[in-house]
Amino acid sequence: MDTPERLTIIEDLRRLMARYVYAADHQQWQELASLFTREGTFTPHNADGSVLRRMNGPEEIARSVSQSVGPEAVLVHHLFSDLIDVESATSARGVWAMEDLIKRPALTGADGESEFTEMHGYGHYRSRFTKTDGAWKIAELVLTRVRVDLTY
Repeated sequence: MDTPERLTIIEDLRRLMARYVYAADHQQWQELASLFTREGTFTPHNADGSVLRRMNGPEEIARSVSQSVGPEAVLVHHLFSDLIDVESATSARGVWAMEDLIKRPALTGADGESEFTEMHGYGHYRSRFTKTDGAWKIAELVLTRVRVDLTY
């Protein structure tokens, strides 16, 4: 693979992840889900490294993220310092440093406990990408956290 082709793929993947965070920030869950392959997965982790949940397929990703965020939340995502490895013309991996902010009204969980009203998180998105039918898609997205600050 020549350098211009590799750099074009890298830019395509940067734009794909930019579309992901734009869709998240605007709560465009169907658009966000459309960025994943049919078998795509999203696995966010807690700051202690434990898996928060594992979502399989675009429909489950859209439904689960929408429910966990809530309709009145305000979301802000930032991506920084990408490391993208192009494996072939149809396969790549990447890591993005990230920061996210969520602000939402006071909620009480099913267990009667108050849920956070503000979250400020720091971590990394680890992605595996596949080019299918001429378009790059997210095949796997793993969110790991290095820190999460919560306000109740």
